[in-house]
Amino acid sequence: MQVTTIGLDLAKQVFQVHGVDANGKAVLRKRLRRAEVLGFFEDLDPCLVGMEACATSHHWARELTGLGHTVRLIPPAYVKPYVRRQKNDAADAEAICEAVGRPSMRFVPVKSVEQQAVLMLHRTRTLLVRQRTMLANALRAHLAEFGIIVAQGLRSLGALIERISAPDADGVPRLARAALAPLVGQFLALEPQIKALEAELVAWHKTSEESRRLQTIPGVGVLTATAIAATVSDPAHFRSGREFAAWLGLVPRQNSSGGKERLGRVSKMGDGYIRSLLFVGATATIRSARTKISAQAAWINSLLARKPAKLVAVALANKMARIAWAVLARQKSYSPPALAA
Repeated sequence: MQVTTIGLDLAKQVFQVHGVDANGKAVLRKRLRRAEVLGFFEDLDPCLVGMEACATSHHWARELTGLGHTVRLIPPAYVKPYVRRQKNDAADAEAICEAVGRPSMRFVPVKSVEQQAVLMLHRTRTLLVRQRTMLANALRAHLAEFGIIVAQGLRSLGALIERISAPDADGVPRLARAALAPLVGQFLALEPQIKALEAELVAWHKTSEESRRLQTIPGVGVLTATAIAATVSDPAHFRSGREFAAWLGLVPRQNSSGGKERLGRVSKMGDGYIRSLLFVGATATIRSARTKISAQAAWINSLLARKPAKLVAVALANKMARIAWAVLARQKSYSPPALAA
């Protein structure tokens, strides 16, 4: 039995293996417990292993690559068409084995431990910022019931917290202050934690050459630069900047048929976190472009003269994504084009 290609369906405890030989004939169907996976692949000759890209796939890809196997990660949406009938672990493993051998299949690059750690900083920061926003909204909503209204923004909450924390707070009953005290404590504790995560990102940004190059692009800050540098491990995975922008979902959704092109809103495919960061950076760039004199500002202002601001922000985010791919692929910092006479 000579296994050349394996489809591995990952799980928490029970893994399903489907293997075929060089002729595509199924020669291996096996269920493995988590503790048996590495021992099983140690006894196998080096072969091609396909897995769905999921939370633990990068860890297993690194482990199996260390054993001499060639590992390919496939987006789950690309595996689904190969599932024949009912969905179960054996059918999923067979579909993965079929999909990994297709010559036109697209794969997800395996991330390193450092890249996953940087992205974990981003995810944790995003979660804490969301929790901070929830707590701020809860404080405003509760105090509005007593007629206490403050200006929008996190800065105005400081005076609000001081007001309700005072023992003789006017207009706030004692029971209400007791109910709001845990919310205030959590809100105050989140700020230093968010700052600490941002400091870690800044420290990693200074050590990453790719991240520093990306920051030279107008509208790209430390958060966006570190997120792209940690996500895109190999820019050669994309054939062009347009393909990278399409992967981020910054191109129109197509519903074309019969030679007629029908374009809709942006597809919102791919990494929504990076897409949102690019959109925020594009919005800030548009705001400052109204008073600047540069080639990019002239391009932005010409679009603003005939298009809505949000549509221009999406177009600029698409352009920033293409520039980011070019910066990574050519390993050069961004140089702005000269302003035409």
